[in-house]
Amino acid sequence: MTRHTFETADRTSALAEGISRRSLIKGGLLIAAGALAGCQTYEQVVGLPDQPALPDEEFDYASAYAALPDGDFTWPAINYKAFDQKYWRQVVDYETRERPGTVVVDPHNNFLYWVLPGDKALRYGIGVGRAGFAWTGEALIRVKRPHPIWRPPREMIARKPSLERYWEKGFPAGLRNPLGARAMDLWQGSIDTLYRIHGTNKPSSIGRSVSSGCIRMWQQDVIDLFNRVPLRTKVIVLTKNEDIST
Repeated sequence: MTRHTFETADRTSALAEGISRRSLIKGGLLIAAGALAGCQTYEQVVGLPDQPALPDEEFDYASAYAALPDGDFTWPAINYKAFDQKYWRQVVDYETRERPGTVVVDPHNNFLYWVLPGDKALRYGIGVGRAGFAWTGEALIRVKRPHPIWRPPREMIARKPSLERYWEKGFPAGLRNPLGARAMDLWQGSIDTLYRIHGTNKPSSIGRSVSSGCIRMWQQDVIDLFNRVPLRTKVIVLTKNEDIST
């Protein structure tokens, strides 16, 4: 074999090795990128796109519970430091057999959980009205209402006849509306359970049992949940001693 042939072979081998190395590097980068993409997909495997970042150890609660402009309204700031920290919006350990994306309402302990992957959940403090203890079971969020109107039930009108004027057209949206900034209505098939997850114009009711309403949340929290959960989200409302852990 001539010297020229050897040199050509060497150059060909080097070229092939270079291509191979570049391929491996490129492949490694693609694998790494895929892994990162997989992490992002894993983190965002539940809920709506473009949802807010989940609370972490550096979460800015002062901003989260500050006065919140929202269309024609500005919801007042929450004096969150006056409440037990367990009622603040936060990610907690939560083992359950329910799939990520499920909402679990525990009315007897004043918590609402949005189940996340990895035995975690986003937990909110809630206030529970009389209607909030009147129904348990499984349903789907079939209706999501921003700035909902409120129509008092007939039973409430019977107790307080002055509310009759709100029966036909409802109580208008706004800062005084009992349903607050958002409402999510739970249905079983074609039947409206009349059970609602909604905001409240009485922030002091969070963490307490109250005389009226279903499941109350701070306005900032109900907007946060509203921006995460899609229609047809499964909701489970627990009985007093029900256990849905794995």
